[in-house]
Amino acid sequence: MNAPTEIYREISTGYRVVLTLIVMVGSFMAILDTTVVDVVVPKMMGPLATDLYGVQWVITAYMTAAAVGLLLTHSLGAVLGLKRLFLIGLVVFTGASFFCGLAGTLGEMIGARVLQGLGEALIMASAQTILFLIYPPEKRGLAMGIYAMGVSFAPSLGPTVGGWITEHLNWRWVFFINLPTGALNLLAGAMLLPKLPGHTRRLEFNFLSYLLLGGFTVSLLVLLSKGQQLGWGQSTLIGVLGYASAILLLLYLANELRAKKPLIDVAIFRDRVYSLSMGFYFLVLGLSIYQIFYLLPLYYENLKRLSTFDTGLHMLAFAIFIAIFSPLAGILSDRYGPQKVLLCSTALYLVTSYWLLPSLNYYTPAARAALLTIPLGISLGAFFAPLSALALRNLGPRTAQGVSLMHYLRFVGGSLGTAIATNTLEKSTAVHYENIAPVQNLPHLLNQFSSWGHQLTSNIKVEPRVAARLMLSKVEQLQATSYAFQDTFRHGFIFAIAGSSFLLLIFWVLAREKRAEVGSLSARQ
Repeated sequence: MNAPTEIYREISTGYRVVLTLIVMVGSFMAILDTTVVDVVVPKMMGPLATDLYGVQWVITAYMTAAAVGLLLTHSLGAVLGLKRLFLIGLVVFTGASFFCGLAGTLGEMIGARVLQGLGEALIMASAQTILFLIYPPEKRGLAMGIYAMGVSFAPSLGPTVGGWITEHLNWRWVFFINLPTGALNLLAGAMLLPKLPGHTRRLEFNFLSYLLLGGFTVSLLVLLSKGQQLGWGQSTLIGVLGYASAILLLLYLANELRAKKPLIDVAIFRDRVYSLSMGFYFLVLGLSIYQIFYLLPLYYENLKRLSTFDTGLHMLAFAIFIAIFSPLAGILSDRYGPQKVLLCSTALYLVTSYWLLPSLNYYTPAARAALLTIPLGISLGAFFAPLSALALRNLGPRTAQGVSLMHYLRFVGGSLGTAIATNTLEKSTAVHYENIAPVQNLPHLLNQFSSWGHQLTSNIKVEPRVAARLMLSKVEQLQATSYAFQDTFRHGFIFAIAGSSFLLLIFWVLAREKRAEVGSLSARQ
């Protein structure tokens, strides 16, 4: 961007606090809608006349649209300026929320969620860049910690808010509640946000690369979402989507190599710490964490049979710790260095995803399950600030594009994680259900059928053996679902351990840079 990036020198402390509140209200509202619908998904199936695979797209379409929209934000920000980009995002998001609340069919809901996701993309990319610019370098860890309350705390708080609204009002108010908040935030932003970098003379944007990369993203997500439902090897659609994804990706890469104005400036990846941070971002903050955000409300509501509001309250247990540790991690990063904070938070997350979460089953008391998620909240709260401080520290004028790419990978990872979690949960439930019956003592069960049947049908006119078999089938289904949740939680650890390899490489690169710097100082002396 052409304007100077040291705008923080012109902003007083009080004004900075006001700007932070404006930016964070918009960001918090937007990212809350990433998961606020998780807990009301079961309530939507009936009114929208769909099943779990269909209603999953209420979540996935939002994140997919946000991911594709983020590819636009850097170029639009250069033309419109960060202030206008933020305000336009608020208008699109708030208007789309109204149509989400009115949706009567699954198609209408998905269409409105796509618009809502595009609005979030404009809000989130501009908001983080604004915060990064209005804080001095020595306080940018704190700035990213504050921003982390939106990125990490809002998704975890979403089910609690959604549960309360659904319990006391109606699930449609999950969307209508954005209208007054968005309108007030829009008014405050228009009046108080200063002129920020941007306003180049013309739009320089590679629309062909954008369409190819966007087409690849959507094709891949539809492929993963529908693969388990339609059958990986039995559906023509799955094969077509697979070929389309591969071809679109190759065409995108070819077009980028020959383009005078590529969609993504490859020079940004010369910063090795930033490049490696993207791998960690995609695998841990995207694939792994969003699987857990998706699974926990289903665990409480579908397996533990808690009410919508009680599910939200149990989710609040770890959300509170995200709110506490997000700014704290930023302060510690500024004082002790982001590497140490990031190492501790990653180690805690690995322990949580390997031992604690997979231990949750049908028999785990709900209160104990909530306590076991507290370490999850601590680790999630301490992730974002140090990682952002490391990744963005040397980007300079490329900071806006760096932010857009970070969020693009997070949303793509989150969409993939949600699709993978749905597929794994459905498949694992079916596999466990089929495997439970053979290990049972059939003669013993046959002897028990009569007594069970008479007990169950004392006041109901049903053949006793039929009633007993129905009861046994229900128990088997419950046990199979319990095992399936444990299996799916374990997948979060697999992606987390893969992402941790990028963290080790980041530390190795930083150590080399430090040795080179020390060597250079020694040579000068």
